[in-house]
Amino acid sequence: MDDIEKLSEIFKALSDPTRLRLVQLLNNCKPGVCKGGPLCVNALAHQLGVTQSAVSQHLRVLRQTGLVRGARHGNFMHYSLDPNGLDRYRAALRDTLGKDFITG
Repeated sequence: MDDIEKLSEIFKALSDPTRLRLVQLLNNCKPGVCKGGPLCVNALAHQLGVTQSAVSQHLRVLRQTGLVRGARHGNFMHYSLDPNGLDRYRAALRDTLGKDFITG
């Protein structure tokens, strides 16, 4: 898959307002910033005001694009942004749109 196709997939994933809000929540809940760090589906659903099943479906899309990763803690999965995935998309954006577009 080339950079254009990768970027198209990420833009599709982020075109949904709930998924964009999920990314924002996960970004704001980095260790040291948000008490507890990564969040479980229940916590995300509560903060977004949507059902757990809806959050799970949105997280599936974000995991498939490589933006989000999950880690099992006991019976629960805790989700966070995947820094490697973010770096890949940042590089693809920079290569496609140019450095000036990314750095402003």
